[in-house]
Amino acid sequence: MATGQSSASDWASELVPGQFRHLFDRVPGTMFFAKDATFRLRMGNPAFVARCGCRHEHEIVGKTDEELFPVRLAAKYRRDDERVLRTGEPLFDLIELFPNPAGQPEWSLTDKLPLFDRKGRVSGVCGTVRSYEGQRAALQPYLELATVAEHLKANPTKPLDAPRLAAMAGLSPRQFSRKFRATFQMTPRAYLMQVRVIRACELLASTDLPITRIALEAGFYDHADFARQFQRHMGTTATEYRATLHRAVGDPEA
Repeated sequence: MATGQSSASDWASELVPGQFRHLFDRVPGTMFFAKDATFRLRMGNPAFVARCGCRHEHEIVGKTDEELFPVRLAAKYRRDDERVLRTGEPLFDLIELFPNPAGQPEWSLTDKLPLFDRKGRVSGVCGTVRSYEGQRAALQPYLELATVAEHLKANPTKPLDAPRLAAMAGLSPRQFSRKFRATFQMTPRAYLMQVRVIRACELLASTDLPITRIALEAGFYDHADFARQFQRHMGTTATEYRATLHRAVGDPEA
């Protein structure tokens, strides 16, 4: 374990600093920021910069929250930053007010993590801010179909009954088909097939059942159908998938 940790540390030390922050430049609905130990901004992705009323990152660098946001909001941000710097512990899922694009406060979800220097001292704080309403709106289609999705996961061996699933969602069959495809980017039948493949993977990993039995337990009609679908979704055969799992845990019988 120590060797692995050392290798990971050595690898990370060779990387150009700050590369990973650019991942946040492309994450929809997520603002990213980083501050130093004096609470001055040092980084911000385009979404955060725009929310500060600026066009370029260099316009916010060196500024504090008090210079960019309403006093009462900035005071709350400062208290949380001070806690992270003092304790060295992250704060997750803070529900707080943050200005929306129009400058009006709206509820947001904020995560804050400490930044450490090479000597292990807390030297700053970074975090993300997401619109609470936006998160809820993005999740709403999935929440509306959650009962259907859970039913399919719990009953992978049952034939697909689209009218019943539509009734569970309170939709007409046509509305259900359209909404399901728009939400999960696949048909209910394709979703059920993925559920069955995942169930087969679980059985291959946790039991010694023959593969023909696993095919039936997972909801496939016959071994040929199972073999075709498993290869399509997993890129390998069930036999090789099980053998790979055994090799990974050092099973001498693999």
